Amino acid sequence: MRMRDSKEAVRMAMDTLRANRLRSGLTILGIVIGITTVITISSFINGLDRNVSTLVESFGTNVLWVFRFPVIGVRPTTEMLARKQLTAEDAYAMRTLPHVVATSPSLRYENFELRLGNVSVKYKGRKLQHTILGGNDASAQQVYDWPVAQGRFFTDYEEAHHSNVVVLGHDTAQGLFHGEDPLGKDVEIDGDVFQVIGVLGKLKQAFGSGRNPADNAAYFPLGTFQKIHPEIKDFWLSVKYDDAKNEGLVSDEMEQMLRVRRKVRVDKPDDFYIFGPDSITRLWNEITGGLFLFMFAVSSVGLIVGGVGVMNIMLVSVTERTREIGVRKAVGATKRNIRMQFTLEAVTLCAVGGVLGIAVGALLTLILRLSISTIQTTLSGFWVGAAFIISCLIGLVFGIYPAWKAANLDPIEALRYE
Repeated sequence: MRMRDSKEAVRMAMDTLRANRLRSGLTILGIVIGITTVITISSFINGLDRNVSTLVESFGTNVLWVFRFPVIGVRPTTEMLARKQLTAEDAYAMRTLPHVVATSPSLRYENFELRLGNVSVKYKGRKLQHTILGGNDASAQQVYDWPVAQGRFFTDYEEAHHSNVVVLGHDTAQGLFHGEDPLGKDVEIDGDVFQVIGVLGKLKQAFGSGRNPADNAAYFPLGTFQKIHPEIKDFWLSVKYDDAKNEGLVSDEMEQMLRVRRKVRVDKPDDFYIFGPDSITRLWNEITGGLFLFMFAVSSVGLIVGGVGVMNIMLVSVTERTREIGVRKAVGATKRNIRMQFTLEAVTLCAVGGVLGIAVGALLTLILRLSISTIQTTLSGFWVGAAFIISCLIGLVFGIYPAWKAANLDPIEALRYE
């Protein structure tokens, strides 16, 4: 009996939609806008989450970094900028810690704001601009898990003797040699000549399928880099440890060692900063938290407006069908039957709005995916399901009063209604 009443209520709701297409469409417009907002923003954030995960993976696994001040989510103060710089010896000292696998001190010559290099690399009349220059020791490839596509990385011997050798990034080699074997060739960088001993594979791109600026790079042994740019002394230390479960222990041991080496007094805070990939994840979670609040604020307005519209059309429907309600009661329909009928009609109206909102949101997601190749927006099954359930709940909440009003009509007065 209940199943039959439910089917009848849904059928009546669809009849109401078809009979009053314009009114029904305007009524559920707020629901459509609210659900579209939820689907579009959640798909956008889902795509950004994937990009951030790719970015974190590109930094290598089980890696901690040390710099003299925070570089993620914090604007350096005057005190931070005045801190003593870290040294390569600090990195070498940390190799003695029990869970440390490898460490690498590194220097960079680039425009950090634009993530572009400041020099050109030349080979037989060909020139590639905006190349990033890096100075690393021989363990950098192990620390960062850099893929070597051709040749090899430089050795401890080449580092100790400041050899004029270079390992090129993927795009640098492609742009200079155009398919020619680069190994053993000489390239000109900053007025000096270096022999190419290796080429890195293409690095993971954090945002989409475009070019990664780090692929246009040239890496030198640390001493060689310091010959080219002796003015750059701001070391970035990277530490690879054995197991993810030891991250806290390794971080504490690094902190204790650096405080001793840098002669930091017991009552003073650290004059350096240790962080890992989880720092990027935490910052991103804070940002997405704000985006979700914005999403809920915008969608809530649309959903509430839609819910009020549904309540309004249901009240009008109760008035228009007063005599019908009286007839139903006269032939035996109970208050429960009437309540169920009108509640299900309201839920059906909002469910239709939810389905339309999901469809429009999916279409916008596809458009964003095609137009912004750097962010692979993806529909979230969770949010699709949540959006549909929310739309149905809106119908339930805002349909209760009209259903109650219909159920409590006096059958005799309803039959007299014209």
